[in-house]
Amino acid sequence: MSEGHSTYTPKTGVGRWFDARLPLPRLVYDSFIAYPVPRNLNYAWTFGGILSIMLVAQILTGIVLAMHYTSDTNLAFNSVEKIMRDVNDGWMLRYLHSNGASFFFIAVYVHIFRGLYYGSYKAPRELLWILGCIIYLLMMATGFMGYVLPWGQMSFWGATVITGFFTAIPLVGDWIQQLLLGGFAVDNPTLNRFFALHYLLPFMIAGVVVLHIWALHVVGQSNPTGIEVKSKTDTVAFTPYATIKDALGMIVFLLFFAYFVFYMPNYLGHPDNYTIANPLKTPAHIVPEWYFLPFYAILRAITFNIGPINSKLGGVLAMFGAIAMLFIVPWLDTSKVRSAVYRPWYKLFFWLFAANCIMLGWLGSRPAEGSYVVMAQLCTLFYFAFFLIVLPVLGLIETPRRLPNSITEAVLEKNKGGSGHPAGATASPETKG
Repeated sequence: MSEGHSTYTPKTGVGRWFDARLPLPRLVYDSFIAYPVPRNLNYAWTFGGILSIMLVAQILTGIVLAMHYTSDTNLAFNSVEKIMRDVNDGWMLRYLHSNGASFFFIAVYVHIFRGLYYGSYKAPRELLWILGCIIYLLMMATGFMGYVLPWGQMSFWGATVITGFFTAIPLVGDWIQQLLLGGFAVDNPTLNRFFALHYLLPFMIAGVVVLHIWALHVVGQSNPTGIEVKSKTDTVAFTPYATIKDALGMIVFLLFFAYFVFYMPNYLGHPDNYTIANPLKTPAHIVPEWYFLPFYAILRAITFNIGPINSKLGGVLAMFGAIAMLFIVPWLDTSKVRSAVYRPWYKLFFWLFAANCIMLGWLGSRPAEGSYVVMAQLCTLFYFAFFLIVLPVLGLIETPRRLPNSITEAVLEKNKGGSGHPAGATASPETKG
């Protein structure tokens, strides 16, 4: 899909002069106008564009907020209140930024689950997937550090609890914690470090996003059938076909975002974070932001020792292991068929996995006691079983449905109200696991 000569032709003398020296218009034309995309892309593919919009919005609002924020433990909380009350449209900037983080994670979770459902991580797109996982990891670091900046009760105690878990790591744990905190406890050096990194990391994310898009244009986009493009009839030009669909998806997403910003701006926040941090008063229940709750549940689910590994270290290893699973998923899935559309058993386990992740998120918001702990342990077990058992074994024993011979054939069958594969189609060699 990335092959072929450019069809861009400058129409003016200035355009030809500029194109000969810095072909930026040609790059934009080839990447976002004439770029061929599979003709069967659905609205799940609009979230890549949505994520780009949200990243730009977060960077712009963050830069303006940084102009008025004071990274000092005695002034941080009041500086945020001053932004809300005294800075022109400061309330809107703050709500756009805080709710933007939540909607950024909503979009990235949909993007990840779409990739898992349609097998977008399989060859030749392994590196594309890994770059996406790096973006996700950088987003988590950025989100955690941003949560500390308002210097409310949950900011302070969340930083205290999460950084405290690093001490479980043998030999280097205490050193890592002190490096993060700038001392032996959450204090002014911690806030300064988190503010600096929270400001820096979004630009690192933007850099990896450029690599991600570059890798995408090299290997081409995946599609709902999981079949590679075989002819020009399988593709359409990015503009206007994909851009119109992306624009509609972005508008709907941004309408939901705007509703939260203007009508429910504090719904996704924690009430305790609207109280200034007090090291002498511990909140009844310390929780991170909602988008970290599944991993927080996994962290707390390990309440037992595993040989020489105590429960605290086991929880830390389980939490980071849950993230590491995403990086190696291209090599865990043994099926030759990409899309879950043609894998009935995988489709079932995928939706169970999605429900399990939602359940982990809910359990992360509950106290770590009683039946909640047992439920979190069972959900954690299924989480790892999905990657380490279901993906490798299912690809070997599952009998997939027949694949259509081409993307065009699948589209025509769908338009006819068929099942997605022609009655006369034979099983593709790719379907044999």
